Amino acid sequence: MIPFVRDFEFEYGRADQVSPLIRRVIANNPGPFTFTGTGTYIVGHGEVAVIDPGPDLPEHLEAILAAVNGETVRTILVTHNHADHSPLAGPLQQATGAPTYGCPMRHPPGAMAVKVEDDHDLGFVADHDLCGGGVVSGPGWTFEAIPTPGHTSNHVCYALGEENALFSGDHIMGWSTTVIVPPDGDMDAYFHSLDRIAARQFKTLWPTHGPPVREPAPFIEAHKAHRLERERQILEMLSRGLSTIGDMVPVMYAAVDKRLYPAAAQSVLAHMIRLAGEGVIASSDPRPGLTSLYRLSAR
Repeated sequence: MIPFVRDFEFEYGRADQVSPLIRRVIANNPGPFTFTGTGTYIVGHGEVAVIDPGPDLPEHLEAILAAVNGETVRTILVTHNHADHSPLAGPLQQATGAPTYGCPMRHPPGAMAVKVEDDHDLGFVADHDLCGGGVVSGPGWTFEAIPTPGHTSNHVCYALGEENALFSGDHIMGWSTTVIVPPDGDMDAYFHSLDRIAARQFKTLWPTHGPPVREPAPFIEAHKAHRLERERQILEMLSRGLSTIGDMVPVMYAAVDKRLYPAAAQSVLAHMIRLAGEGVIASSDPRPGLTSLYRLSAR
């Protein structure tokens, strides 16, 4: 079982000093995929970096600018192109002149039958490409960009060397598992990215939504175990004769709010694609889909 952490004190628009180098301002955009809202991080003193400016809300921009009043925003870092993370990067750049950093979208999404996540922000293109990693530094702070595809193809986490901390975006969150929606999301890539982060032994994870994760190692292992348990459940469903994702989701996610079933279906699809790629299952379609028929492979 994942040891979720969900309780923390905050006030919308207030800048809270959460570590010696880190301040956090939370946008008023709560929801089933954003929890209490987008947590924008300000790192450093005097000359600062801003991570995940958030949704294009004028009051959130005002709160960020108030938090850095008298300081210089030197860098704007974005973890990925979802509409709760990147749209405010443009207005913040206009207000401060700071360059933006991130990874361009690799697989622009097509229209989805059901909306299960905030829309992609197709308008954001970073000034500096960190798809292959890189280092961004300022007075008293150093970031290493760590590509972590999975939740999206262009997801990047940022390691703060001075505190051995990781800004984990939506890759690893304390309050919930992340949504993985194919084709931009990739379950196999997600597993590899989890291993990459686990190997770094960070002291603290700072997700964009919710409170920090103070014990990353067991938390990441629990996430992996949870995903592997979902795959075991899928194989069990197939062995019982359930052949579609639509049949499986109400059984596998019986304890989950039904409003999240569309997201759960996408997550199951991501597992199906991974299992089909490993030859464990077979699909009625060349590319596994939400309406495909599935069966166990004869091996």
